[in-house]
Amino acid sequence: MQNDTGFGLGTQEVRRRHILPKALVVGVVAGLLASAFRLALVTAERARVEFLLPLPFSSRLPVAIAFCVAGGALGVWLVRRFAPDASGSGIPQIKGFIAGDRGIEWRRMVPVKFFGGLAGIGGGLALGREGPTIQLGGATGLMVSEWFRVKPGEGERKALIAAGAGAGLAAAFNAPLAGVMFVLEELAGSFTPVVFVAAFLASVVADMVARLLTGDLPVFALHAMPVPDLRTVPAALVLGLACGLGGVFFNRCVMTSLNLYGRLRWPGWAVGALAGLLVGIASGIYPPVAGMGGTLTQQALAGEIALRWLPALLVARFAMTMVSYGSGAAGGIFAPLLVLGALGGLAFGHGVHALLPSLAAHPAAFAVLGMGGLLTAIVRAPLTALVMMIELTGRYEFMLPLLVCSLAAYGVAEWLRDVPIYEALRLRAKRLATENR
Repeated sequence: MQNDTGFGLGTQEVRRRHILPKALVVGVVAGLLASAFRLALVTAERARVEFLLPLPFSSRLPVAIAFCVAGGALGVWLVRRFAPDASGSGIPQIKGFIAGDRGIEWRRMVPVKFFGGLAGIGGGLALGREGPTIQLGGATGLMVSEWFRVKPGEGERKALIAAGAGAGLAAAFNAPLAGVMFVLEELAGSFTPVVFVAAFLASVVADMVARLLTGDLPVFALHAMPVPDLRTVPAALVLGLACGLGGVFFNRCVMTSLNLYGRLRWPGWAVGALAGLLVGIASGIYPPVAGMGGTLTQQALAGEIALRWLPALLVARFAMTMVSYGSGAAGGIFAPLLVLGALGGLAFGHGVHALLPSLAAHPAAFAVLGMGGLLTAIVRAPLTALVMMIELTGRYEFMLPLLVCSLAAYGVAEWLRDVPIYEALRLRAKRLATENR
C-alpha cells in the first residue's frame, strides 16, 4: 500500500536517494542562472546611476526618462509577446503549477524572464531580482526533471521545481536556510522528508555557486551597529503592528494597480513605456531611488538618510513599486518591500528616539526590524522572514526583536483577514484564466 507524504509524493514514487543527484544538478544550474542574472542587473544598475548622477538636472531628467521608457517598453513587450507567464515576480506561477492550476513552458519563459527583467529593472523600474530568480530556479527544476525523464504525474517533478525555487532564493540573497524555509512555508505548505532534502541540497549548492561567483559577504552590511537589547522589544512590538497595517495596505494596492493596468487595452510596449515615464521622473530627480533600491536600503541600515527625507523617499518608492509591478514587467516585490520596510523602520526608529531615547538608542536598528515585519505581513511567511533577515545581515543578535516584530505584523494581517500576496496573485491569475476560456 502506498504511503502518501502529503505533497503528491509517495514512498513508491520517490525515495530520497533517487532525488539527491537531481537536486544537486538543480542547485548548480539554478546557482549559475541566478548569479548571471544578479551580476547583469547589478552591472546595469550601477552603470545607469553612475552615468546619471554627474549630469546637471536639466540633462539628467530627460535622459533618465528615456532610460526608463525604453527599458519598460522593451521589458513588457518581451513578456506579452513571447511569454506572458514571465510577468511579475513569477512566484504565483510556481505556486500555481505546484497546486495543479497551470503548466510551465520553461523554454520560452527562461530567456524572456532573464532579458525582460534585465531591460525593465536595469532601465529603472522599481522591481527586484529575487522573484524572477525564484521563478528561474523553479523552471530549472522542471528542466532538470525533463533531463532525467521524470514522469509528469509523479510528485518528484513538483519537488524538484519547489527545490529549484528555493535554490533561486538562496542564490539571490546568499541565504540557503531562507530558501529551504520558503519552500516548506510558502510553496509546499507542509514538511515532507523528500521535499526537505531536495530543497536543502539544492539551496546549499546554489548558495555555494553564487558565493563563488558574486561574493561571500552578506547582502547588507551593518558595520558596527550595536546589538538591540531588551529595551527595544516594546518598540519592536509597536513597529510590528504598524508593519501589519502597512503590509495589508501594500497588498491591496498591488491588486488595485494590476486591475487598473488590466483595463488598459494598450499594446505591451505602450504599457511599459507609461510605467517607465512615471518612474523615470523620480529617477531623474534622484537616480538611486529607481531600480532595485539596494543603495537606499543600505543607506537606511547605515542610518545615513536624514529624517526629513524619509517620508518623501518612502512615498516615492511605494508609488514607483505600484506603477512598476502593475505594468506586468518581469520583476518581483521582494526587494521593493525590503526597501520600504527599511525606510519605514528607520523613520519609526527616529520617532521613538526623539520621544523615548532609551527605547531606541540606535534608530537604524529598526530598519532591520521594519524589513522583517513588512515581509512577514505581505508574504505571511514569518519563519522565512526571520531566517532571511538574519542571513541578509549576518547578525543573529536581532533574533528576539525580529521575532516580536514579525509575529505582531503576522497577527495584524491575519486579524484583518488579508490574503497573502502570492496566494492572492495566484487566485487572480486562475480567475482570469477561467474567464478567458
